[in-house]
Amino acid sequence: MSLARVVATARRSAALPLVLAVAAVDVDGGQTVGLDERVVLPVASASKVLLLAEVSRRLDSGELRPDEPVAIHEADAVGGTGLLARLSRRDWTVEDLAWLTASVSDNTATNALLRTVGLESTARLADAVGLGDLALHDVVRDVRGPDAPPVFATGTAWDLAHLLAGAVRGEMVSPQASARLLGWMRANTDHGLVPALIAHDPYAPFPGPPPAGDLLVANKTGTDPGVRADTGVIVGTRRLAYAVVAHWDTALGSSTERAAVHAIRDVGRSLAACAGGDVR
Repeated sequence: MSLARVVATARRSAALPLVLAVAAVDVDGGQTVGLDERVVLPVASASKVLLLAEVSRRLDSGELRPDEPVAIHEADAVGGTGLLARLSRRDWTVEDLAWLTASVSDNTATNALLRTVGLESTARLADAVGLGDLALHDVVRDVRGPDAPPVFATGTAWDLAHLLAGAVRGEMVSPQASARLLGWMRANTDHGLVPALIAHDPYAPFPGPPPAGDLLVANKTGTDPGVRADTGVIVGTRRLAYAVVAHWDTALGSSTERAAVHAIRDVGRSLAACAGGDVR
């Protein structure tokens, strides 16, 4: 089935008061499709794949060790998603923090990793792999004051999808770094956007062959006021890398938020069909 179906589904949201940017890559066949895929938008925590990619690169090069201890500083601790700010322990390893960032989008773990590798290193990696519009601008903050960047991160659906397409091919720095990144993403617990309406097994070995009729998904989501984003990999009879980013004016209220979520899930159903899986 042609990936054009994904774009056709996304176009059905054109009447909605929001921007829906979509990119999909057939990793093996080479086909790439998109809608507003080069529009730079806030991407919230979906951008954490870039941080995780840099951490994985450093583990691969030996600049960091998986068991290297990282103390949680008072300035790292923020609310929102995650567990660390609510736990008593204050010393973790680099790999602990990566698992927490990938699995529950832990904001405190994210800040500790950002302090460890530096924002500038994520920018260098984005440039090195040709994703110049994907950028982390700041740490995660409870309150974003006038002196702070207005959003945590921006990017394009094209950048996010192609970062993960490279990882699936084993070309995100190295095969080892690529596999590690996808392994972390496989642990993500938020399947409420693209995977929500598709038959997928969250526990089957990855990236091994999926059970009959099911798909394998590794993804990372992002949620901020006026933003819902999901980027990941769907493995079926085809391997697809994707990104879907919705952005809207929060003054429009919760009905627009619900419309954005439904639109993203509809795109997920089309992605699943193109990957050769069943939909619910």
